[in-house]
Order: sequence, then structure tokens, then C-alpha cells
Amino acid sequence: MLRSALLLGLGRGPLGRGLSTHRGGSTLDWERKVSEIKKKIQSILPGGAWDPLYNTSYLPPEHADVVIVGGGVLGLSVAYWLKKLEKPRGAIRVLVVERDHTYSRASTVLSVGGIRQQFSVPENVQLSLFSVDFLRNINEYLAVVDDPPLDIQFNPSGYLLLASEKGAAIMENNVKVQRQEGAKVCLMSPEQLRNKFPWINTEGVALASYGMEQEGWFDPWCLLQGLRRKVQSMGVLFCQGEVTRFVSSSHHMETMSGEEVNLKRIHEVHVKIDQSLEYQPVECAIVINAAGAWSGQVAELAGIGKGPPGTLQGTKLPVELRKRYVYLWHCPQGPGLETPFVIDPSGTYFRREGLGQNYLGGCSPTEEEEPDPGNLEVDHDFFQDKVWPTLAQRVPAFESLKVRSAWAGYYDYNTFDQNGVVGPHPLVLNMYFATGFSGHGLQQAPAVGRAVAEMVLEGHFKTINLSSFLFSRFYLGEKVQERNII
Repeated sequence: MLRSALLLGLGRGPLGRGLSTHRGGSTLDWERKVSEIKKKIQSILPGGAWDPLYNTSYLPPEHADVVIVGGGVLGLSVAYWLKKLEKPRGAIRVLVVERDHTYSRASTVLSVGGIRQQFSVPENVQLSLFSVDFLRNINEYLAVVDDPPLDIQFNPSGYLLLASEKGAAIMENNVKVQRQEGAKVCLMSPEQLRNKFPWINTEGVALASYGMEQEGWFDPWCLLQGLRRKVQSMGVLFCQGEVTRFVSSSHHMETMSGEEVNLKRIHEVHVKIDQSLEYQPVECAIVINAAGAWSGQVAELAGIGKGPPGTLQGTKLPVELRKRYVYLWHCPQGPGLETPFVIDPSGTYFRREGLGQNYLGGCSPTEEEEPDPGNLEVDHDFFQDKVWPTLAQRVPAFESLKVRSAWAGYYDYNTFDQNGVVGPHPLVLNMYFATGFSGHGLQQAPAVGRAVAEMVLEGHFKTINLSSFLFSRFYLGEKVQERNII
């Protein structure tokens, strides 16, 4: 439409007439101006070089079947599986809206990249088993013709969870669940632990569980870029901007219990373009809320939680920003290449980073210690006071460690039960969630993306039943009781 208007205007307006009626000035100057005008006209003709008078390529399309809010690994995984499972091919137009194309604040790239099956809830074990198979065969899923293969740098060193006397019985029950779901996990006594890992101090440890297969860590950036590259090759559209408004229709109905509810359907998403006052309305059929730590704010834009307290309409998405620190240190006498991802009973964790006696680690603060999430500044005193004492007690060699760097990242923290929210909202009928994983979203993203795509395309979960992760549990008060949250 813009091209047609420009071509008509240039052909019939004053500029077109002036080419044959110019008077005054040098011929060379005028010929130069004519040449410049011709180049600009040529730039908007079919087949011309793309240098338009008014470039709108940065705007999102006016229509999309699915708008995904959030372009991290969860959002990209949903995009991938929607395109992978669509029938016929090319049937679904998917738009991903991401406000930070550098991913400088994204949870994905600021994480430590761990993946484990050592959870207590069967669904979490199943999600991670599916995802580790995806990661270990990543080029079967994400290969792009003429592009180099991905190297996810998967390190299968396993997870080592330590339990005190108080937590030993719980650990035994957890391992039973993990084995029933197909995870290869063994229990170790303090003596077995010392024999296998002589650098560890077993004081206060009554039992340990060790992942023998399919656990370890990988490169989060590689997974993010691999997914992005693949979905672009599949026709997924991207826009750098921020969703600022949803336009929806609604109608009232009464539930079987007599409660009156307001059902909504989103018809249009308003996207504010990055570093601009412009916004673009995008008509759509489905919205996926994969905005991570900001998904609670996106839900509020859709009217979720804006109702009387204690009602379904007044139930908020309980996902908020929580800041977490990661520290990198060097220790020449530290544990060697066989070092697993270690989690102390206190919650302090560490893993090896590379081959040069470097290590990553940290621990989650208590509720009273939660830092201000308004920035990504690092509290180095937190390491000195909370992290280092536990590390040095558990691994005596860490007494002489030297911190080399540190950073902070965000958890999409589910304050209700620290587990993911997957699937549709019961009242905003065409908004689906892929958020709230509270630190294990990266490792479960391949499986969660498939689950959401199945729900959108089929109306139910197929590969893994994630009904217990639906939004309705917040209203019903039914917590997913996962004991192994780190």
C-alpha cells in the first residue's frame, strides 16, 4: 500500500512534472539531483535495492495467528514446536515479540546451564528427561541447511545432591520417584561419597544422590541462538518491542457454583516499537505469555487478577522478579575434571567451569534476604558471608579460592509453589502460559514448548500430562509440592 501511494504520487505530482520544466541553476547540479531522485524511486520498485524513503521493516505484521510475548528459550521453544507440529506446513503465522534483542537481562543467558532429573515430582522428571534427549540430539532438531552444526557443549558430569540426617528419608523417596520415571540415579553413603570424591568433606552428610546419566550442564547461549536460527528458517517472524496493551472482547456467564465470571478473548496486541513512540496493533488468535520474570505484568495487562479477592477472576499470576547472584572463582587445588554439579544441604551449589580450575556457584537467599530486583548489581558481601563459608566447609580446598567475576540474573519466581505455569488461562481463553519455573525453565524448555504447542493445536497435553501445572491450581489452592527447588 505504501509502495503504491509513493509510486502514484511520484508519477503524477509536482515532482514528476518538474522534471521537464526546470529553469535556472546549473545543468550538472540538476542532473545530480535527478540521479538521486531516480535512485530513491528505484529503491521502492520491485527488485530494487532496499533503501526506501520510509522503512517499515522494523514494524511487526498487522496480523499473526500466534503472538508469543518473550523471545527467550521458552518462547522460542513454543515457536519451534508450533511450526514443527503444524499441519499443513506453513499454516500458522507466528510472531515473537522480544524487547531486548541483546538478551542482556534474559534469564537464559545469565543462568549456569544445569540440567537434572533429580526432582521429587514425576512431571518435572519427565520434562527434564525429554529435554536432555533434545539437547543431546540437538542437531536432529535444530539443524539448518548450509549452517554449521550446533555444539551445545553438554558436560555429562551429573548432579550430586547431599542430604543431612533430617533430609535423608525425603531423598530416598525422591530417588524412588526418579527411578520409576526412568532416571539413572544412585544413592551413596558418606563412605562411598568419600571414596568417589575424596575432596569432599562429608561432615553433616547422611546420604547423597548422584545422577549417573543424562545430567550435567550445557551452553545456554548456544541453545538460545540455535532455537532462534531454526525458527527463523521455519518462517517465524520477530519484532523488537514491548507489548503495552491487549484489546479483547468479553461476555458474562455463571459457573455451576453460582459465581458470575467474565470470559475474555484477546483480538489485538499493541506492540510499542523499541526506542520509538510508535506502536503497531497486531490482530491475533492466540497469545503465549512467555515473558519470564515479567510475565506477571503481561498477565495484568490482559486483566488477569483484576477481580474480587478469592474469586477466579481475582486470582493473579503469582510470578515475579527475583534476583540471583552467580559467582566465578579460581582455585588451583580445587576438585578436578570429574567434579559433578554439587548441591549442599544448605542450598549452596557449585560446578566446574572449563578446564582451568574455575568454578561457578552461589545460593538462593532466604525470604528476609531477598535483594532489590530493580537492578542487576552484585552483592559481593553475600558471597563472603553466605556462600564462601559453606563452600570452604564442604570442600576444604575452597578455603583459598579467589573470586574472579560475578553477575546477577533473574528468576521468573512463582511465589505459590515455585513450579511452572503451563497451558491456557481459564477466563482469558486464548492466553496460554509458559512461565514461572523459578530457576529450572531453561533445562525444561524443549519439553514445555512442546506441551504448550500440543495444547494450542490439539486442545490437550499429549507427550507429558502437565495438568497439575495449569493456572487453575492457584485458585483451587493445589500446590505442586516439589522438594528439590534450588
